[in-house]
Amino acid sequence: MPKTPDTVLPDPNRWKALVFIALAQLMVVLDATIVNIALPSAQQDLGISDANRQWVITAYALAFGGLLLFGGRIADLWGRKRTFVVGLLGFAAASALGGAATNEALMLGSRALQGAFGALLAPAALSLLAVTFTDVRERAKAFGIFGAIAGGGGAVGLILGGFLTEYLNWRWTFFVNIPFAIVAAAGAYFVIREPAGGRNRSPLDIPGVVLSTLGLVALVYGFTRAESDGWAAGATIGLFIASAVLLAAFVVVESKVKSPLLPLRVLMERNRGGVYASLGLAVIAMFGLFLFLTYYLQIVKGYSPVMTGFAFLPMIAGMITGSTQIGARLMTRVPPRLLMGPGFLVAALGMLLLTQLEIGSSYAGLILPAQLLLGLGMGTAFMPAMSLATHGIEPRDAGVASAMVNTSQQVGGAIGTALLNTIAASATTAYIASHAAGATNEQLLQAQAMVHGYASAIWWAVGILVVSATIALTLINTGRPGTTTIAGGGADADAGAEGEVKIPVIAH
Repeated sequence: MPKTPDTVLPDPNRWKALVFIALAQLMVVLDATIVNIALPSAQQDLGISDANRQWVITAYALAFGGLLLFGGRIADLWGRKRTFVVGLLGFAAASALGGAATNEALMLGSRALQGAFGALLAPAALSLLAVTFTDVRERAKAFGIFGAIAGGGGAVGLILGGFLTEYLNWRWTFFVNIPFAIVAAAGAYFVIREPAGGRNRSPLDIPGVVLSTLGLVALVYGFTRAESDGWAAGATIGLFIASAVLLAAFVVVESKVKSPLLPLRVLMERNRGGVYASLGLAVIAMFGLFLFLTYYLQIVKGYSPVMTGFAFLPMIAGMITGSTQIGARLMTRVPPRLLMGPGFLVAALGMLLLTQLEIGSSYAGLILPAQLLLGLGMGTAFMPAMSLATHGIEPRDAGVASAMVNTSQQVGGAIGTALLNTIAASATTAYIASHAAGATNEQLLQAQAMVHGYASAIWWAVGILVVSATIALTLINTGRPGTTTIAGGGADADAGAEGEVKIPVIAH
């Protein structure tokens, strides 16, 4: 048999490798939300102004979102295992710096460093998973676990952040990353074996790096400014225009250079393009919801940080069930679009329930079933999306294809928080203006207006999820994976579709 990536024996340590890859992914995803709950305490201790406190979140998102494509390319160039270990150790060092921060500058610098090292290790983690698991059935299980972590890690961050802030102090939301990172790095170094012949040693595309980084940073920062200054502000509009120009220039450069940072073949394949678009839109809806429910439960319902974290458990349970019990079991039997499309629609149904949110809404009667539907839908959709994003990709492009998954999620998260928060704020202001005349209890009016604002924004999230489902159902056209191994040599992503099955996969 020819010695190609398709025919090598599977790595005997692949399931151990999955533990360390999943641990690293959990650390990166939960770090996007764990600091949110700790932020008020950190702000008070370090004397960070109200105007600058958003930078604790934004510095991480900017560095992460802006450098992901570069990180994916570095993984292809250096080797995924090496990049993964360096990213983990750098993330641990940045977390130690953040936990020990004595002033605002150190805090913001550590968050930017966390984002930069996260941009190295996140695409390396997903591409390691893609090249380690080549058997269709095993790949389904591995991506089921990975998808559940990618989807539910944010909610885990809220629980852990609540515990650490309430019972220790805010600095532990940083220090907790250190053991995660060291264990994952040590495990990766000794256990993970990267398949030979998968590196892309072509020269680094410097113009592509500069244009993509600046373009993505301008886009993420533009949405952040829209949240604080408004959509019509000169700075907001200027950033969006700059982002559009830079990203358009990036596409032109990538179509002309010999060794592009992001080969357009990665984007133009309709199945991968469909995954990036539908996943990015779905994350817009999810991140906005995390924000609204956190504030609703703490401010309107009076939950403590720990209670708020636990209130998100049904969503995590739904995601894990959707990923491992529905998505992973059906992935080898039905085409991905028939998991992703219905999954996003089930999530939209859960979101639709939350449009009925009122001050006196019952947690058990409304919020719990809505979270279960959201979790089940997102978990079912995330798993095949994660797998399809790297399915059939050439090994030399695995890092950058993985980076695009993370980029769509990170940029989607930044957009979701800003877009839906701005819609909610506008609806809240309008409600107060129209009801102020007859109000007798100002505090009650404020709470009613806030909940009305959340419900208005959640209607937008419902619409976004429906669009996401439509994209998945119409753009993604690959059949179900039907052979025992995933092509690693860059053949068509439809290889293994129904009608082309060479070695049938025996059902459970």
